[in-house]
Amino acid sequence: MTVLVTGGAGYIGSHMVLALVDAGESVVVIDNLSTGFSAFVPQGVPLFIGDAGDENLVEGVIEQHEVESIIHLAGSIIVPESMRDPLGYYRNNTFTTRSLLNAAVKRGINRFIFSSTAAVYGNPEQVPVPEIAPTRPLSPYGFSKLMSEIMLQDVANAHGMKYAVLRYFNVAGADPQGRVGLATAGATHLLKAAVEAATGQIPKIDVFGTDYPTPDGSCIRDFIHVSDLVQAHRAALGHLRSGGDSATLNCGYGRGYSVLETIEAVRRVSGRNFPVQYAPRRAGDIMTMVADTSRMRALLDWTPQFDNLDVIAAHALAWEEKLLRERGGLGEEAQSA
Repeated sequence: MTVLVTGGAGYIGSHMVLALVDAGESVVVIDNLSTGFSAFVPQGVPLFIGDAGDENLVEGVIEQHEVESIIHLAGSIIVPESMRDPLGYYRNNTFTTRSLLNAAVKRGINRFIFSSTAAVYGNPEQVPVPEIAPTRPLSPYGFSKLMSEIMLQDVANAHGMKYAVLRYFNVAGADPQGRVGLATAGATHLLKAAVEAATGQIPKIDVFGTDYPTPDGSCIRDFIHVSDLVQAHRAALGHLRSGGDSATLNCGYGRGYSVLETIEAVRRVSGRNFPVQYAPRRAGDIMTMVADTSRMRALLDWTPQFDNLDVIAAHALAWEEKLLRERGGLGEEAQSA
């Protein structure tokens, strides 16, 4: 039996596929390659280039490859972009999930893992934030994911499907073996931008908001290494396969680092300095977001391996330097610290 990974050529998806293949699973990928790369899909794993919302494509893949579980990672993820293009986000995230679920129901899929986000909480009243906290998104991105969660719950109740909703906090880092990482042009992830600045690819890094009521005035985030995140998906799949109940789980480490602390970690592991430019707050940004991970740790057979900001930064930097070597050399603008 086979696991279908939508978005399996993207950043998180490619790590997910590698983790499944490393565990001996049969995997098939659907990805439209809008932000993914076919080269990131391991040799021998079938890749169907198309949209996860194309029901005919999905049904055909499920039938042809005897798919028994779906891990849905395809979607748009940039908060500021969602503020500018809300309809695009409702199309790519919510409507695509609706179509994928419809195909899954028609083909009898009864295990579904959904990639959600801590953005569904908005600015939480309680930190660390538990899964039972009120959901009050501040952006179309957060709403598009919350709507998809609600649909999944309703579909599961109606059709006997078991599911896991995994609410990601801040995903970062790269495969420790250097096989895959974040390579999307123009990616807005903080650590990605910081390692690009450290390697001289961009002249500076922007910090949006330094007047928040936090210790250093910048936003606080709970970073989780991408390799630990995909192992949480594997653990969730094992939970469902063993007859476990559906669950909504936070995916983080339960500790927060400020934007400025994160930048200093990249300076520290790279040994390079780079300019920081301070800018006003952005609409839709959340001040402090740290996960209460007690439910995930209790329910899943999961132990993080990379719960260290310097390690996460070092893996991100090593991947970035590999990309640069492949493109013809490191940038010259960053100076040694």
